[in-house]
Amino acid sequence: MLPKGSSVNRRLNTLVLVSFVPFTLMVVFLLAMVNRFSQRYDVSVENITKANAYNITFKENVDYTMYIIVVNSERADELVDTNQPHELIDSARTVFQTLGDDSEDDYAKNQLKGIVKSLNSLEKQVNEVEADAQVSGSYDRNLERLDLDIRVLTELIQEQIQQYIYYEAGNLETIREGIRSDVERMIQATAIIFAGVLLALLLASRKITSSITHPIQKLCDATKQAGGGDFAVRTKEWGTSLSARNNTADELQILNDSFNQMMEKIGNLVEDIKIEQLNLRATELKLLQAQINPHFLYNTLDAIIWLAEAGKKEQVITMVSSLSDFFRTGLSKGRDFITIQEEETNIHSYLKIQQFRYRDILEYEIRIPEELYPYQILKLTLQPLVENALYHGIKNKRGTGKIRVTGEKAGERLILTVEDTGIGMTQKRLEYARKVLASEIASREKSGFGLYNIEQRIQLNYGPEYGMRIDSTYGKGTKVTVTIPAVSNVNN
Repeated sequence: MLPKGSSVNRRLNTLVLVSFVPFTLMVVFLLAMVNRFSQRYDVSVENITKANAYNITFKENVDYTMYIIVVNSERADELVDTNQPHELIDSARTVFQTLGDDSEDDYAKNQLKGIVKSLNSLEKQVNEVEADAQVSGSYDRNLERLDLDIRVLTELIQEQIQQYIYYEAGNLETIREGIRSDVERMIQATAIIFAGVLLALLLASRKITSSITHPIQKLCDATKQAGGGDFAVRTKEWGTSLSARNNTADELQILNDSFNQMMEKIGNLVEDIKIEQLNLRATELKLLQAQINPHFLYNTLDAIIWLAEAGKKEQVITMVSSLSDFFRTGLSKGRDFITIQEEETNIHSYLKIQQFRYRDILEYEIRIPEELYPYQILKLTLQPLVENALYHGIKNKRGTGKIRVTGEKAGERLILTVEDTGIGMTQKRLEYARKVLASEIASREKSGFGLYNIEQRIQLNYGPEYGMRIDSTYGKGTKVTVTIPAVSNVNN
């Protein structure tokens, strides 16, 4: 049915054609037939409805109106003035004239023309009776004309309308019989076509589906082996050869070859990952150490020397003590996690040292509740943020600035913030920093790289749902919010 190596798309299209084209043709034919008869049926029903509206009431209304004109002179003037009988006749004449113009049936046209002629005659008689009704002494004569002319004509018109309705009703029966006959023929044809299509479909689908499902099943088996960790598994070629696959466009063969290539690359990547994991610990420690700005150490030692030369013993002791606490917490015996209390001590030591150097521009406040002290945090998470707040916020703004560090517990999460009243960021700068944190772009600046490292360490250890958010207003300051899980007593 199909040449070997045909594409899956071509095979499926063949199956669709075999399955649906004959049925589609049958459905289209049936819909066209039903629509044709439906239109004829609707026209006949509409004609009967319009005609039937005058079948019952027209004669009674005209007879009654003319009787009033003849026997009651006062009301006769009223009816003549309002033109009531003529309105009835004009309305009926308009309807039947329209039906005659729209009709394509000669017999129906002749019947409708007869009704219109009778209405014209009736109108003529009505005019004469109305004229005589205004003349005294014509009462008996008008009663006679009412019986012989008016009522006879209305009776005739009613019979003509009934004949027309009967003819249209016969058309409905003819249409119904036609539909019934066509439906019976359609059922017979459908049964024959369905049997043929079903047989062809069974034969074609068996061959086509087998050519698709068999290779896929082989590939599924190989995939299960790969899912179990056997990255050395390979699938065998089928259908066309590898060298001819570009000419045949066999997607299954391409998928087979791509799977084998993927397994080979995954095997290589697994080996690379194993090696990378061995280096991850050392690399992470190097990144942590890189967070400690060497210039901070140099400047602090210079300040201690200057204080010592100036004989300020108490300040020297304070500076050395703060520096010792800062590095003791930073090293923390090689631990990755420290307590919130230890991180607070580290920040306090850092700011105490920096406040000595920037006493004219730096104020700070640390307000972390004591109940958060036992919870754990990655070492050097907040201190780099405080450093950024000082160097990129406070120092770049005239006058005194303040750094505020706060913390709170929200459910099973800890919310820690580092906020400054420094220069802040422009909207463009803020968008850039947020894109760096989201890994959408690579940072070109040291400060951005430091923030990115903190974000990556948080998500690496806690998961992608945790991390940092930056909010800033130029001229007012910047706020960095760190969200981590509330975890205590972590053993490292």
